[in-house]
Amino acid sequence: MAVTGARIVALGVTGPEGWHRVPHRVSVRVGRCDEMAQPNRIMSENGQHRIARPLIVNAMDPHLDPEACYRALLARDSRFDGVFYVGVLSTGIYCRPICPAGPPKFKNCTFLPSAAAAQQRGFRPCLRCRPELSPGIAGWRGTATTVSRALYLVSEGALNESGIDALANRLGVTARHLRRLFRHHLGATPISVAQTHRILFAKKLLDESALTVTEIAMAAGFGSIRRFNAVMQHVFGMPPSRLRRLTEPKPADTTGISLRLPFSPPYDWHTMIDFLALRAVPGVEAVEAGRYLRTFAIDGARGAVAVEPGRADYLRATIWTRDVGVLGGIIGRLRCLFDLDADLAAIDGHLTNDSALAARIQSRPGVRVPGAWDPFELAVRAILAQQVSVRAATTLAGRLVERAGGSLDSKARGQAAGLHRLFPTPGELARADLSGIGIAAKRVHTLRNLAQAMLEDPRLLRPFESLEATMERLVSVPGVGPWTAQYIAMRALREPDAFPATDLGLLRALEDADGRPTPAQLAGRAEAWRPWRAYGAMRLWMQPSGDAR
Repeated sequence: MAVTGARIVALGVTGPEGWHRVPHRVSVRVGRCDEMAQPNRIMSENGQHRIARPLIVNAMDPHLDPEACYRALLARDSRFDGVFYVGVLSTGIYCRPICPAGPPKFKNCTFLPSAAAAQQRGFRPCLRCRPELSPGIAGWRGTATTVSRALYLVSEGALNESGIDALANRLGVTARHLRRLFRHHLGATPISVAQTHRILFAKKLLDESALTVTEIAMAAGFGSIRRFNAVMQHVFGMPPSRLRRLTEPKPADTTGISLRLPFSPPYDWHTMIDFLALRAVPGVEAVEAGRYLRTFAIDGARGAVAVEPGRADYLRATIWTRDVGVLGGIIGRLRCLFDLDADLAAIDGHLTNDSALAARIQSRPGVRVPGAWDPFELAVRAILAQQVSVRAATTLAGRLVERAGGSLDSKARGQAAGLHRLFPTPGELARADLSGIGIAAKRVHTLRNLAQAMLEDPRLLRPFESLEATMERLVSVPGVGPWTAQYIAMRALREPDAFPATDLGLLRALEDADGRPTPAQLAGRAEAWRPWRAYGAMRLWMQPSGDAR
């Protein structure tokens, strides 16, 4: 949990180096319940009944300072939501640190780095604070780079159909090493993390959607409705149908599937939506009345999605599709596109050390790095943007979509009625005739090189390995230079330290009385921004003068 030092400092209980590593031993407790006897019903601190069952609680995670965590719990400090979870030994329930229930006694608390760690130790999710709504549900903030990338792939369903060995191979490590990293940073195995992700996503759908229980089981990645019922009964102590009755009834699903996308504030929605609006591809994307809409095609499923602000700590996504099996993938893509898992408190706290960024952060908190719906789509758009303006690149992207992309029928568009095109796949782009639409012959050649490289290696634009290895892989594509590679890494591959130092907009933003810095000077100055140079670049792009909004 290396990046959470700033949050602990805010409570005045540790130094800037981060969390204290204070081992805190908790005796192992084993509860017994004779299956033939009448089970005991226990009331938890949050008013939730549970049936006593075997429970083994391991030692406190050594990376977390229990006293600091308990102070955050007593304060219900939202800055710690998603940073740690509280397992209550007396009830077997685990909660978010912002749980509205009365806080348990310190002696009854064990603090854990992830929901998966809590669930692996036998704790059940709280029905009041709903851990499935915690920002960064996978718990990847502050983890090692390899673990962060692994969690991104897990959230996309990488372990639904393949095993640990296949996931480790995609990350360039051994399965044994990957398990060791997960235990160290998350306190749980990769399989436990994947299972917890499925369970909490299913609970989210039960609470927020009008989908049937069978549809929810499919959407969450369960192999059968019987297995789904058994798992939910084991984890929550009640079947899915009863869990659903605990929430308000949902209207009939006639206006799409509406779900929350939680995040940790602050979030500058206006900056995000302004950035996306300027680059929206005609026919595929649109920004209307402060709402982002786009079409999509995933694994044979087609549809549209709209995203708009919710309350202070979540966005609202509405999805129109006939195939609920892709819902998990859609949510994962939206979290990347809108950068919902960034720890802005730690990032902005670090960047304020540079005077040029400090004023910008103070005037406009919550600026994030827009991601991409699809890495290949973003890479194509980055190539189109080489040596032309943003508006010109957007116009060219619209022409390319009309020439090479597929179409979306009106029934699948939902409220995105004005959007009717799908961005072309690598195969469609490789076969397309791009003559006569204004794209320079050199760019057409580069686009074909990219499409062919993707067909030969579908993992070309996967977020794995180091930033250096990513850059080397991208510039190996003929026509892709350092600026394009850094931009792709920054937005499509979610590399927080990617930095296009040769970008003219960045150089202009730091121009002063002594003149404009050179790319080398800019790169040297940005060394102090590591490992979040991409966030510094985003602020310079969106706040070139440093003036308040």
